[in-house]
Amino acid sequence: MSHDFARASLLSIVSLVLAGPTGCGSSKSDEVVAVAELAPLGASAVDGTVTFTKKNGEVHVEARVNGLQTGDHGFHIHEFGDCSAPDGMSAGEHFNPDKTDHGAPKAPRHHAGDLGNLAGAGSGKQTTLDMKLEGFTLDTGPRGILGRSVLVHAAPDDYTSQPAGNSGARIACGVIRLRGGDTQPVTAPK
Repeated sequence: MSHDFARASLLSIVSLVLAGPTGCGSSKSDEVVAVAELAPLGASAVDGTVTFTKKNGEVHVEARVNGLQTGDHGFHIHEFGDCSAPDGMSAGEHFNPDKTDHGAPKAPRHHAGDLGNLAGAGSGKQTTLDMKLEGFTLDTGPRGILGRSVLVHAAPDDYTSQPAGNSGARIACGVIRLRGGDTQPVTAPK
């Protein structure tokens, strides 16, 4: 009888070791990271990095932008992952899968791509932003932002002017791509 008990105990221990540790914390395997490397448009000197991280079902954005003048600057996700035009118009309009009016990020009705304003830190300083995004997925589905673009504008988003908040010229653009992966840009229909 003791032989059977020892054998059962050994099998239990082996099963636990093979199953691995368990717990309430999330694992790195459920984390998805995408990055947009901002490049200057036109005569702008603005550049930087915008990192999107999906973890525990939430998408967070962290922006590190260089060269922004003091003051607010419109900050949006646009529908196409195309930064090829010197004026940034190849990125299309704001990402707007729900076909709603433009507005402030926390307003009941606004484009999904309306991220608000970046508060420019001034010449020689880095502008930073860290926020949770609502209504996005970090994939290529209908609400997905992979393959789309992030743009920084010269002027503040006024949150009311239609269709895009009167944010002025597009001064930096980057395509949102999976970190360490291959992401095809979303392109305009031909």
